[in-house]
Amino acid sequence: MLKNALKLLLPALLLTTTAYAAEATVKVGTGVEKYEIVGTSDSFTVAPNTRIYAATKLTDVEPGTVNIIWSKDGKEVSKTELKVPRASYRTHAYRTFRAGDSGAWTAKVVGTDGAELGSTSFQVQVQ
Repeated sequence: MLKNALKLLLPALLLTTTAYAAEATVKVGTGVEKYEIVGTSDSFTVAPNTRIYAATKLTDVEPGTVNIIWSKDGKEVSKTELKVPRASYRTHAYRTFRAGDSGAWTAKVVGTDGAELGSTSFQVQVQ
C-alpha cells in the first residue's frame, strides 16, 4: 500500500517543487556580434539616430516571452517583447536615441508575470 501511495505522490511532489529561478544578465553597448554585446559602457555620447543595444543572457526562464523595458529618468519610455524558445537563451533589443533622449536610462528585463529578471543603468548624451 505504501509503495502505491509513493508512486502516486512522488510525481505530484516533483511537479510542485520544480520552480524556475529565472534571471537575466543585461548589458548595453553599441552593437551585437556573434551573440555578444560590443562597445559596452555605462556612459554613451552618441550622434542623433544612434542605436544602443541591450543584450540579455537568460537562465532558467520559462519559455515564452520576456520584455525589455527602456526607462529614462525613472519613467518607462518603450517596451520590446522578445520570444524565448528555451530556458537558457541569449537575445537582444535596441533603441534608437534621438535629440532629447539625453539622460539616465535603464534597460530592464521582465518576465510575462511582470517580475524583474535583471537590469542595467547607463547614461546617454545625444550631441
